[in-house]
Amino acid sequence: MQFEDTSQARSRYGIVGTGNRCEMYIHAILGEHADVAELVGLCDTNPGRLEYFEDLIEQSYGEKVEGFAPEELAEFIREKSIDRLIVTSPDFTHAQVICTALEAGADVVVEKPLTINAEDARRITDTVRETGRSVIVTFNYRYSPRNTALKKALLEGRIGTVTSVDFTWMLDTVHGADYFRRWHRQKANSGGLLIHKSSHHFDLVNWWLDDAPERVYAAGSLAFYGPGNAEARGQHREHWRGTFDGSEADPFALDLRSDPRLKGLYLDNEHLDGYRRDQDVFSGEIDIEDNLALTVTYARGALLSYSLNAHSPWEGYRVCINGTEGRLELDVVERAAVLPAVGGSPVDPSVSVDGQDSLVRRRGEQLVLQRHWEAAQELEIVNGEGSHGGGDKLLLADIFRGAVQDEYARPAGLGDGVAAIAVGIAGNESLRLGLPIQVADLGLELGTADVAHAVPAGR
Repeated sequence: MQFEDTSQARSRYGIVGTGNRCEMYIHAILGEHADVAELVGLCDTNPGRLEYFEDLIEQSYGEKVEGFAPEELAEFIREKSIDRLIVTSPDFTHAQVICTALEAGADVVVEKPLTINAEDARRITDTVRETGRSVIVTFNYRYSPRNTALKKALLEGRIGTVTSVDFTWMLDTVHGADYFRRWHRQKANSGGLLIHKSSHHFDLVNWWLDDAPERVYAAGSLAFYGPGNAEARGQHREHWRGTFDGSEADPFALDLRSDPRLKGLYLDNEHLDGYRRDQDVFSGEIDIEDNLALTVTYARGALLSYSLNAHSPWEGYRVCINGTEGRLELDVVERAAVLPAVGGSPVDPSVSVDGQDSLVRRRGEQLVLQRHWEAAQELEIVNGEGSHGGGDKLLLADIFRGAVQDEYARPAGLGDGVAAIAVGIAGNESLRLGLPIQVADLGLELGTADVAHAVPAGR
């Protein structure tokens, strides 16, 4: 990957949404990319969370960053000459924030998903066209070395023409459960897991195949979480949230008091807006699915068979891509098991359980190529330092320094963001109607041009 000269004046950034996800961008701007980026302001509906990150920034970097309210966004962008706005707020707010920023004169970097429905996706596309500004959607999974290695093998034609993809994603009872205690549990907020979570996975397939989805047929249900399912299994729940005395015995309870960061961000500030970060996964109004399956037809004929389970005892994913000359298989185990804590520390299942050697599954990754009439061979995955095998570092470099050449085409623009959610939007409509949905009927522009990733971060 090559980068343009970034010796120009630093670009001025604002961040909307001071929840957990914004911290990565704060450290990137004030740390490694401080020579090309300047953090000017933070925005949130909750003044307590704003103060949390204002204090963190001052203590960590000795700088003061101004906080402002959402209704002040357009004025703040204009008065402070903001070049780019980073959006890490809840999914249902994305369209309004993005369009306000574009109309005020700033480009936008938005966490996936772009938005949660077709109407808002069209609104964003129209606003980009009208303003001439740009939108980058951050798909960090593209930058993970294992996913890039699979893309490389496809680009090299190692299995010929792709005919089908089998993609299974397992969310365990730590990670998966968390979507059912936060704002994500309402489809009006997140679009459900088909959009909030699976847009990552659909983007990977779109990117691996360099193709566009045409037809989606989905099935799914809320089969594990939610009050009805708990009652059917005879599981009586006494508390509607995780932060209560005695929660240590409940594997599904999240006690915000036990984590200083979560306490400082959420528990200490919930009186300001009423948001509860630790709702019980078996209570309240949950209307998103925890088991999903889709069949997707692609423009050049490939078929995708996709499934998601959000209550698995282990976490990871399996991708099998079939071609006219062979097959690629990527197996990833991110957490081998969810086991009870011992003395406050989780058991490492790759070592032992109750003095016994653990079973076969161990944390790790493997990419296997097997061509017709040949023995299988393992392909190398070269990891870097940092999260996602060093992938997040590469993504942040693209965002703040402007990648101009990437043989794997990892930087994602507006069209990629639309294509990723198009599968989930069509999937949700298929769930509602019980019928296959043509993506073209959604009225989305999957190929919308966006050159934001091909220019340096400054104006």
